[in-house]
Amino acid sequence: MSDSEDSEQSALGSLFSHLAELRDRVVRMVLAILGIFLCLFYWANDIYMFLSDPLTQHFDEHTTMIAIDVASPFLTPFKLVLMLSVFLAMPVILYQLWAFVAPGLYSNEKRIAGPLLVSSIILFYAGMAFAYYVVFPLVFGFFTAIGPENVQISPDIRSYLDFILALFFGFGLAFEVPIATIILVAIGITTPDKLAQKRPYIIVGAFITGMLLTPPDVISQVLLALPMWLLFEAGLVASRIIFKDRLKEDEEYENDDDLDDSDEAAESSSKDSDGDQDLTEEEIVADPDQDNDTPLNKT
Repeated sequence: MSDSEDSEQSALGSLFSHLAELRDRVVRMVLAILGIFLCLFYWANDIYMFLSDPLTQHFDEHTTMIAIDVASPFLTPFKLVLMLSVFLAMPVILYQLWAFVAPGLYSNEKRIAGPLLVSSIILFYAGMAFAYYVVFPLVFGFFTAIGPENVQISPDIRSYLDFILALFFGFGLAFEVPIATIILVAIGITTPDKLAQKRPYIIVGAFITGMLLTPPDVISQVLLALPMWLLFEAGLVASRIIFKDRLKEDEEYENDDDLDDSDEAAESSSKDSDGDQDLTEEEIVADPDQDNDTPLNKT
């Protein structure tokens, strides 16, 4: 058997081993989600009541939520528990992904990726908590107070679930802005100073993102855009602290390059000025083919 056939079989065996490892880790993710789902499904209705409290606390004693579809009283809490299981299993999911890609990373990349992984999980949960305890009371209080007096508010339970899931996802994703900022600086795409110069564009992008990730109301859009901007500033501060030594070395290297370029330019200018001196009559007679920009003085 030739060396090329041995290398092909080795590469094929390595591919199959990686696919088998990926399959095992996906199975572990699914089992984690399924386990959390089975533990929480018994309290599905109680969990839904807890999540609907920011809206129902603005109802009067005769107002309740409704279910338009026949299967909504069962399917809506089922969907809620399933999505909640995915959110709660996020540490396990991210750990399995980390364990799969970690062997291919360098030691310095592992040293940065570990804290970033933990921080991303914490920030995602912080975004969801911010949406529930800060955004929901303001948004639902505004919606229930601004409507006409002769309109009875009775939201559908499925529509309400879709609404809050969109907000949870939007705010959880928006709170990952510091992690994205640190990653961009870590891989060398940009620097904190360059990002700071693009601050006006970042602010506009935050409001556009708030428009896309939240329902069509101004309050939730503003409440998402402002934390994104503040978290971007926090990411700049964190990246300056984490990569302080590297940024200092890059700055010194750029300064050295600038000095070298200036020295070369000065030397080139000096040579050009020396070469532009007028030739004497004896030099012209010795070499009449040379160019002289200034005419000879007539004797």
